[in-house]
Amino acid sequence: MRRLAAPKDKERGGIAVIVAILMVVLLGFAAISLDIALLYSERAQLQNGSDSAAFMLAQKCAKNESDPECSPTSPLAADLANKNAVDSLSNVKSITLDKLNRTVEVTAGAKEAGGTTNSVSLFFAGVLGIPNAEVLATSSVRWGSPLEGTTPFPLAFSVCQVSGMVNGAPQLLQNHNSNANTDCNLGPAGKTVPGGFAWIVQSTGQCGGYVNLAVNQSGSDTGNDGPSNCDAILNKWAADLGSGKSVTILLPVYEDVSGTGSGASYDLLAFASFSVQGWKFSGVDKLPLVYNNVPAGGDKNLECKGECRGIIGQFVKYVSLTDGYKLGPVSPYGATVVELTS
Repeated sequence: MRRLAAPKDKERGGIAVIVAILMVVLLGFAAISLDIALLYSERAQLQNGSDSAAFMLAQKCAKNESDPECSPTSPLAADLANKNAVDSLSNVKSITLDKLNRTVEVTAGAKEAGGTTNSVSLFFAGVLGIPNAEVLATSSVRWGSPLEGTTPFPLAFSVCQVSGMVNGAPQLLQNHNSNANTDCNLGPAGKTVPGGFAWIVQSTGQCGGYVNLAVNQSGSDTGNDGPSNCDAILNKWAADLGSGKSVTILLPVYEDVSGTGSGASYDLLAFASFSVQGWKFSGVDKLPLVYNNVPAGGDKNLECKGECRGIIGQFVKYVSLTDGYKLGPVSPYGATVVELTS
């Protein structure tokens, strides 16, 4: 009698061979995927390290180009790169610092104890003759003072209020007429717009206004109460100050004004950094237009009550990480920006 099961046995044997082959292929893909995941993780760590090192160098240079850390041999750069690596090992392959054009580029590479510099050992790809792979990350950062961009808040200061006051004592800056700020009654630089409140024209639907120092003029906006579209920003400032955080903003500085009311314009000079402590932009004593208008400590010179409209705080030297500005040479008014370019 003929056996009819033989073909099925052959079939099963063929299927088993195919399954075995597929298992080898799948396991190979799984193994290689582990190496790929390792490379992605290593590069992410290196990118964080190179970003941190580049930002640090740019911030140091923005504050003071004579700082020893503003150098392509900065030991702090290597330290930051290492601290962003899970195993605390990395290699700062190169630092290119161009103070003239205010740029810095940092390239970080992988590093293993006893291994090849800038490379990562591969566990499974080594079977295929690929024992390691080079892993590098590069970060480019620039710094400078803003020349063009949208201010976070549509308030402008006179240059006489800023000059000599960087890192000075807190003060109340009233923004209604030239007699409000006694330190600004000397010459045209102390003028404010008749009928104006030092407001610049806001960008459509935004709190802040667009400023281009190359054009050197910005329109004036009037009003006894604060500007529209700014409630969210003012509430956030109040929340941050209330929780002990600092609020530092970049605001435009003007050197002269012409015209009156909404027909006036400000001749803009630069941006300044202002550390906010309180404000009063309305006669209604509540948020968001009024906050901390009588500062703690009872300093009468900082009180803004009654018909007063103004902002309380001090000008400071400040390096911002805010993006969206066109940058130029560092100005003497305390405001610089550091931003990632690649």
